[in-house]
Amino acid sequence: MAAEQKDMRVPAELIPRCPVCGRPMTMNLRCDNTFVQDEGWYEAARRYEDFMRRHQGMKILFLELGVGGNTPVIIKYPFWKYTHQNKNASYACINMNEAFAPHEIEKQSICIEGDIGSVLESV
Repeated sequence: MAAEQKDMRVPAELIPRCPVCGRPMTMNLRCDNTFVQDEGWYEAARRYEDFMRRHQGMKILFLELGVGGNTPVIIKYPFWKYTHQNKNASYACINMNEAFAPHEIEKQSICIEGDIGSVLESV
């Protein structure tokens, strides 16, 4: 039987563990020296750059779903930059507490404050 959450704490047996060393696993975030940036990461980065190059100046929507302030240089800031550089681009953001766009791209932006699931269900 699965353990239940009590007092806003996750039961220890529900925390994923490394199959090699047995230590608790965490998300791969660029917050310390444990970030994994392997060949798969570089290949994905090349595909992204290629997509951006091929669609430069075209009509495009940069859709940001739930991106917070933890790593804005990966999604948020580039989306703002690309939208600002392309008069045909639009930026859309759905976020619980951080739905906003800079003044420079305000007219090209749609920012919706709310739960992503609820917002998408309502359309």
